[in-house]
Amino acid sequence: MDSGMRKITWAAQYMPVLRAIERRFTADRPLEGQRIAMALHVEAKTANLVRTLAAGGAEVEITGCNPLSTQDDVALALDAMDGIRCYARHACSVEEYYAAIDRVLDARPTVTIDDGMDLIHRLHTARRELLSGVIGGCEETTTGIHRLRAMAAEGKLEFPVIAVNDTPMKRSFDNVHGTGESALASLMITTNVLIAGKRLVVAGYGYCGRGLARKAHGMGARVCVTEVDPRRALEAHMDGFDVLPMDEAARIGDLFVTTTGNAHVIGERQFGLLKDGAILSNAGHFNVEIDLERLHKIADAVEQRDGIETFVLGDRRVHVLAEGRLVNLATPKGMGHPIEVMDLSFALQALSAEYIAKHGRELTGGVYEVPAAIDETVACEKLASLGIAIDSLTDEQARYMSAWDVGT
Repeated sequence: MDSGMRKITWAAQYMPVLRAIERRFTADRPLEGQRIAMALHVEAKTANLVRTLAAGGAEVEITGCNPLSTQDDVALALDAMDGIRCYARHACSVEEYYAAIDRVLDARPTVTIDDGMDLIHRLHTARRELLSGVIGGCEETTTGIHRLRAMAAEGKLEFPVIAVNDTPMKRSFDNVHGTGESALASLMITTNVLIAGKRLVVAGYGYCGRGLARKAHGMGARVCVTEVDPRRALEAHMDGFDVLPMDEAARIGDLFVTTTGNAHVIGERQFGLLKDGAILSNAGHFNVEIDLERLHKIADAVEQRDGIETFVLGDRRVHVLAEGRLVNLATPKGMGHPIEVMDLSFALQALSAEYIAKHGRELTGGVYEVPAAIDETVACEKLASLGIAIDSLTDEQARYMSAWDVGT
């Protein structure tokens, strides 16, 4: 067994929910005749999702959604499987990245699965001739949902897309626990620095940011949060974290992790304030949260290490991890979210793809929530795999919860 298959098999043993779906898909073939185009991080957990979709009868074409997150041995293993074609390659150029997206789209997909919306963007711009054949799509991450909602608000999204990121079984586990654990683990293994006692700055207090803040606090970090939303800033304060503007945080921070999905959260003004030895990293989808273009221009020199760029700014050194890309995936030993977390997220993706294949033609262009039944199915399957039982409402309780004229 080659190294890619060993990784895929290792991950599979910790993905009981997805395995249960794969067994049903193998028997029922609900995706027979569908051509599924995917742009996701190509690694072992994703490979198990791809295998599940193929087991359901789909022809699957996949490429990466980040030039540095592909594991080449997994990509080769996927490409050797029946009904699957993989075009992802680690450390590809920007031109090669988009050429691979076009190769995926050349299959004339009926369903798309995105992590960041690059496939859908390409379909609505350079590959519009393919739009009429697309039933619908699914989107994995916060940044992609932001882009899709902006597109839908302008009336330019021409097929339905399920916002997999926005459902409770994704946000409360993948974003909070997945990002929280994997970003810190990758930061530590790349730098070998101690978290305890460090001043760690988390930019953004959404689901990913709060997960990071809580995990870092549990490891002994002195956490401060930066925000632009007053409600989230107040929530961070009430959760026990210092809340500061980035200019103030830049002066005291030892470690920085951005989670905003926005551009230039740490920029030229902050570069002049950072302490010697400050470590900057990003856990948002695109490599825009740290203004690296400007940092390269103002640096006296740049020193390269494995997964670390050191920018010399006079008598100070500022370190940036993974070229400002996803720190949990794009560092040399980054493994992404823990397997058990992605079991839930990819179970949602598989069931949402099945839903789109069955019902997408009934929907107009726009962004749709994951059907509640799908979300609850994934939760129940996970509880069952853990041997956990819960209560259910009695008939009387169900009537009480649905009535308006009792209890007064």
